[in-house]
Amino acid sequence: MKVSGFSFIRNALQYDYPIVEAIQSILPLCDEFVVAVGRSEDQTLSLIQSIQSDKIRIIETVWDDSLREGGRVLAVETDKALAAIAPDADWAFYIQGDEVVHEKYLPAIRDAMKTYKEDAQVEGLLLNYQHFYGSYRYVGDSRRWYRREVRIIRNNGNVVAYRDAQGFRTRDNRKLNVKPVDATVYHYGWVKPPDRQADKLSNFGRYWHNDEHMAQTRKELAGFDYRGVDSLALFEGTHPAVMQARIERMNWQFDFDIRQKKLSLKNRFLKAVENLTGWRIGEYRNYTLV
Repeated sequence: MKVSGFSFIRNALQYDYPIVEAIQSILPLCDEFVVAVGRSEDQTLSLIQSIQSDKIRIIETVWDDSLREGGRVLAVETDKALAAIAPDADWAFYIQGDEVVHEKYLPAIRDAMKTYKEDAQVEGLLLNYQHFYGSYRYVGDSRRWYRREVRIIRNNGNVVAYRDAQGFRTRDNRKLNVKPVDATVYHYGWVKPPDRQADKLSNFGRYWHNDEHMAQTRKELAGFDYRGVDSLALFEGTHPAVMQARIERMNWQFDFDIRQKKLSLKNRFLKAVENLTGWRIGEYRNYTLV
């Protein structure tokens, strides 16, 4: 079995992305790892080049900043990395620059890839998600956070990134047939110093919105405060080993009363149903379970 990892990144230092940790977290499962490094205003290229592994292969890219509808440029960059992986790879393992897989889940992921390697009906593997918010102590527990997403795809040449590259579809826009894996991706995109987070949100949003919308957004983000979140829960597990040094360097404080719930009556009801049954009514699923 051959596995190729792939990702894309730009301005990782400026926006405090744990891209090195992301890559390192799944590198043990990969025979190679392709990183599409966009032309940056910081030393992102040098950062990726500093990773001590002969599995890493870098392709340098230039983002088309004119692609401003629905985060399309992110899918384009993802597809550049995907197109560069080894053609004889069985699986392609995608990880974004703010996602990290705990080492305890690697055996389950490896077993799933082996189990379904010869089953052509299975076009992808579905992983669970934990979304950290404000600090490494809290996770989002409201309906705004997606619970699962496809991160491992069959390398058959018929799969491309969908919309803003949160997930994938076939070239003819069909949802992928997938199997779930009992493994979790830790999403750290909302764990940054508040000023870095505000900077990221006020600049990165231009890949979804026009200049007028972003001008208003920047005004609103001037007083960015993590405490405006609707609902959080305490994280009671452990973080991936590759994240420990970054966690120890954390230089800001965020405390939150998890009893505080800023949910509408409708969302309180829907959350109660989900807590009781595990069923998320109206959940967006960009995949088909088989």
